[in-house]
Amino acid sequence: MTVEEVITVLAMQEEILQFNHFTNEDAWALGNLLVAEAKKRGLDTAVEIRLNNGYTVFKYAGNGTTLNNEEWMNKMFATVKRMEKSTMLLYSELKRSEEALGEIGLDEKEYSCLGGGFPVRVEEVGVIGAIMVSNQSHFINHDIIVKAVSRYLHIDEVPRIRAL
Repeated sequence: MTVEEVITVLAMQEEILQFNHFTNEDAWALGNLLVAEAKKRGLDTAVEIRLNNGYTVFKYAGNGTTLNNEEWMNKMFATVKRMEKSTMLLYSELKRSEEALGEIGLDEKEYSCLGGGFPVRVEEVGVIGAIMVSNQSHFINHDIIVKAVSRYLHIDEVPRIRAL
């Protein structure tokens, strides 16, 4: 896939994977689907769903995860909250423009453009939080989110990306 094709697919994912509501109970059910998707693949991950006000409504840390995963999820959350798009989409856009985070005003100490952060977007409301998955390659982290959210929303056909 070209960078342009990847960006198109990522934008479609974000358009398709919107919620009509999102409660703490939704976060619990979705969070468990995220963990189950990773385990189904035989992967150990850290998973977090956090609202824009900073409140964590779901958190899971697999046995192979560390404080480093927590730091990456903090950076992913900050990025999704600020940019209102997935970290994988931002990564792809920066790859296309050949820019770094600092060139768009984001400090690498506080933000990340590696895949694994995805917006919780509620229809007719906007981005209210973020889903983060850490501990695998950023393509796999992103794919776990897309697969679990599409399953949660009962959406069968969501386009997926292959690594750039």
